[in-house]
Amino acid sequence: MKIQQLRYIIEIVNQNLNVTEAAAALYTSQPGISKQVRLLEEELGLEIFERNGKHIKAITPAGKKIVAIARELLVKTQAIRAVADEYTRPNHGVLRIATTNTQARYMLPSVIQRFSKQYPDVSLHVHQGSPSQIYDALLSGEVDLAITTEAQYLFDDLILLPCYLWNRSVVVPKTHPLASVEKLTIEELGKHPLVTYTFGFTGVSDLDYAFNSAGILPNIVFTATDADVLKTYVRLGLGVGIFASMAHTEMDTDLVAIDASHLFKSSMTQIAFKHSTFLRNYMYDFINYFSPHLTKRLVEKAERARDNNAVKRLFEGLVLDER
Repeated sequence: MKIQQLRYIIEIVNQNLNVTEAAAALYTSQPGISKQVRLLEEELGLEIFERNGKHIKAITPAGKKIVAIARELLVKTQAIRAVADEYTRPNHGVLRIATTNTQARYMLPSVIQRFSKQYPDVSLHVHQGSPSQIYDALLSGEVDLAITTEAQYLFDDLILLPCYLWNRSVVVPKTHPLASVEKLTIEELGKHPLVTYTFGFTGVSDLDYAFNSAGILPNIVFTATDADVLKTYVRLGLGVGIFASMAHTEMDTDLVAIDASHLFKSSMTQIAFKHSTFLRNYMYDFINYFSPHLTKRLVEKAERARDNNAVKRLFEGLVLDER
């Protein structure tokens, strides 16, 4: 059994069982991957994949267990390399982060600027996606850290570090009737078509909760995952925007942001990583730059905790900033 063979079966799964796409992703040949997978199956005495002729159509029950273990083994091999690099090349390496568009656009630039100045020889890669995509990227070992704001139930088997609280604003053109409302109510908001985040993405669950509590069915006419896209359609007059307050900046001079923190519950942004991840010193620094209360000492305590309940107890009584 070879590490490369395990890497091949994982990539086949990552590419929806498409061997050609897996070969392209790994910069190798399709026949080479197929041969190595067959050799692994022969060594194990069972099939990892179900086939229809030469085409893979499904993962066998045993294959699912093998792939899960293989993912952990690859993470362990990455950790071994990381340990070696920490001692031989402490300020060189790679940091891969998965997060949402809003975090990447509005919260990360200043952090990345500071990090890159401190660690010019660390290659930084930011992947953007939905909560489920972020989780999959972290679980598969594609990224080292995930910055997540919603669907945190997905991350229960990972280490979660609380960073800060955030809320939403109602955003309209200056000429919109809501722009002159002194105290916005959920009832008044419910009279207008709404433009907001895609369902299951950032904040929609809390939005629905607020409207449902008032017995109002929101008229959501347009959704997107990117706040900048939402602002475009607010400007076109499609509807009233509801998105993260941080996404309204001084550049949006034609739009008015109305505080809606009294209408919606605050959400928490957290950093997640796998229990098996070996954090380089520059990773501790990145976490601290993003959220200053997350010192290396505190993060190390979270790493030693048995589960997320124990991690949560570390942060009991902590008052988070709201941004």
